[in-house]
Amino acid sequence: MLNYKNQKTLGPQAANLLSGLHELGRSIFALRDVEKFTGLKPKSARNFVATLVGRGLATRLKPGLFILVPFELGREREYLGNPYVVAREIAGGDAYYISHASAMDLHGMTTQPRLVVFTSATKLIRPRTILGTEFRFVRCRPRHLFGITDHWVGKTERVRVSDLERTVVDGLKHPEYCGGVSEVARGFWMRRDDFRPGRLVDYALELNVGAVIRRLGFLLEVCEIHAPDDIDRLRRHLTATYHLLDPVLPAEGKFLSRWRLRLNVSPEEIRMLRSA
Repeated sequence: MLNYKNQKTLGPQAANLLSGLHELGRSIFALRDVEKFTGLKPKSARNFVATLVGRGLATRLKPGLFILVPFELGREREYLGNPYVVAREIAGGDAYYISHASAMDLHGMTTQPRLVVFTSATKLIRPRTILGTEFRFVRCRPRHLFGITDHWVGKTERVRVSDLERTVVDGLKHPEYCGGVSEVARGFWMRRDDFRPGRLVDYALELNVGAVIRRLGFLLEVCEIHAPDDIDRLRRHLTATYHLLDPVLPAEGKFLSRWRLRLNVSPEEIRMLRSA
């Protein structure tokens, strides 16, 4: 039995739960896990977890989902853990991926601290704030679950995250979830040598969103990416309709006929990000 000056005491049932989760390399658990590792019936399992939370051994993340508070935190009674792992558990299953600004963070495409965790999922999940961290979920069609890779966020935990190219394409579709087109362009420039232009264009055409096609073509050219054949593929899918370069900003600026864009962020502003 372990204890911290009577603040946290680990009994035999809690020890069984801890041992079972440790063998699985997990710290987040649900009521069904409590029933499995302790042998308790559903009602008793709920009461048991309520006791764990009350004694600071676990933190409630959402109804029916909890995380163990590491013993090394001593008297600390609330613990979030890795927010990307929490997002994975809230989403449930494999029909999700860490996306937008959060994917940019995991890929080293940003220098700004992120206070919101963005996750794309095929089911509708309401936003929530847990211990000061906001979790937002973007609805994604099942057929758009592509361009996803595994990313380790600890020694034993990994999450699904959009790959480099899908991260940029998602950012161009929803700049509002990345801090605007300028932030997407900055992240693109930071990792520019690692991108595959052909894959970027493949993803944009697979999504088949006119604004994404226009913004990607503009971004490739303003960042001087030499991929004439891929840029031509984008141009063949243009229609007569104009879109804003950045939907987050006011509808103003010059019209660029080559990409059917209204440039409410100028090419000069994008280029200046190189030295920022």
